[in-house]
Amino acid sequence: MNKKLILLGLLLCLGFPLYADEVNPDELEDIPEPPALPDPVESGEAIEPQVTIIQRDDATIEEYRVNGVLYSVKIIPVVGPAYYLVDRDGDGQLESRVNDITRDIPVPLWLIFSW
Repeated sequence: MNKKLILLGLLLCLGFPLYADEVNPDELEDIPEPPALPDPVESGEAIEPQVTIIQRDDATIEEYRVNGVLYSVKIIPVVGPAYYLVDRDGDGQLESRVNDITRDIPVPLWLIFSW
């Protein structure tokens, strides 16, 4: 039984390269050239957030908006670390609280195209 397995393994190891050698390279078709790259997209305006800073007695609030849509609020209290309220799904509700202690880091999300 053991000799049969060894013989089968040798046959497979030596048989496949011989089979692959039978392909004639002259019969293969040439690979077509890839198409030219498109021109880079140039936008007339940079998409940067509009930041509104609100000073209060107990905290400083920074609101971040893109195209008039509020997506993040940074709250810097007088006492304690700063934290963020983030709209993760774009529904207008700031549902995530993020600070330096939490490990749930928000992944940067960019608006690629809209109309």
